[in-house]
Amino acid sequence: MKSKYVILASALLISVATFAQKDQIKSAEKALKNGDAQGAISILKDAENLVVNAKDVEQAQYYFVKGNAYLDLATKKVDESKSLSLAAESYKKLIDVEKESGKLKYSTQAATSITQIKGNLINSAIADTQANKNAEGAKKLYDAYLLDKKDTINLYYAASTSVNAQDYDLALPMYEELKKINYSGKGTSYTALNKASGNEDGFNTVNERDLAVKLGTHEKPKTEAIPSKRGEIYKNLALILVQKGRIEDAKKAIADARKTNPEDSSLLLTEANLYLETKDFDTYKKLVGEALQKDPNNADLLFNLGVISGNAKNPADAEKYYLKAIEINPGYTNAYLNLAALKLEAEKPIIDEMNKLGNSAKDMKRYDVLKAQRESVFKGVIPYLKKANELDPKNEDVAKTLLGVYKALEMTAEAKALKATM
Repeated sequence: MKSKYVILASALLISVATFAQKDQIKSAEKALKNGDAQGAISILKDAENLVVNAKDVEQAQYYFVKGNAYLDLATKKVDESKSLSLAAESYKKLIDVEKESGKLKYSTQAATSITQIKGNLINSAIADTQANKNAEGAKKLYDAYLLDKKDTINLYYAASTSVNAQDYDLALPMYEELKKINYSGKGTSYTALNKASGNEDGFNTVNERDLAVKLGTHEKPKTEAIPSKRGEIYKNLALILVQKGRIEDAKKAIADARKTNPEDSSLLLTEANLYLETKDFDTYKKLVGEALQKDPNNADLLFNLGVISGNAKNPADAEKYYLKAIEINPGYTNAYLNLAALKLEAEKPIIDEMNKLGNSAKDMKRYDVLKAQRESVFKGVIPYLKKANELDPKNEDVAKTLLGVYKALEMTAEAKALKATM
């Protein structure tokens, strides 16, 4: 008989705990309704150990209130990043519970809130990167990716932003995940100029863009191919692995990528760059030759070879590749810019020598020679800077560099005319 009373007592305790839990969830709901999100979270924490054994409907309600409380805190900018993550975590648990039970009461609202959180995380990440807080921005972009793994571009941006933050430990697993899912990012962008704002707006489809143009809100529609980002992804992955002393892993990562994507020429360049970084110049030259044989008239390929040659301190080859890229595509702005930058590098040793000269007759004579050499360098870059400025008139750095060259050469009329357009 005694054991029966024990069983009865246990059942009574579970019953009391269930009622207590229900009361706590109701109390939390009331606190949240009265604007006390922090108070609601504190109440829910007291029920945390009991919720595991609760009925599905009560578990769902618990996570729903908890998600709402953290979302309210995030909206009020209270530990925003952490609050958004905890809200999303609660909503995801809610959806899992209701999916398992088959009773969908809060899932639709939770899914809507998750979409809101994702948008908030992305906007907050953009604000972080604009404020040069790249590490914080990268984490938020990664959280946004975790909320919706189909939206893989957020993983790509999280990895890139981690590199900008020079947080390679954060970036490495992201790049490894991009490799695992074989992310490309290749596609097509549809844009048109917003007549009201003057900004170029992006559209998801060509039909949406064309409709906006037809309605008269937009003009000057553009359709552009978005190139594959695999080369950049594997380049960064390889460079991080090399930095960590994992050179063989870096080589294997790119070799695997090339096997999976044999037509992606950017990966061939990335592999060439890796061998350049590890000072295996014979393999580097072999891969460069292979790249040119595959696509001798690819302006992007030639431009990238110019960049690699420039990084290898081989200005003659770099100039050759840039000029060839321009020959194929006369509107290749970056090729003109890089050519100008390449030629301007010759100014530094001249300036260094000029600064070491004294006031003797011999030194003054040498100064005049160096001055003429410097002017010759400046005159040599003018055609490239002018063309780059013509192709990209909104690029302030190009205009400022060209203006500086005009001033150094005392080309007053040209400098005045350029300044009027800035």
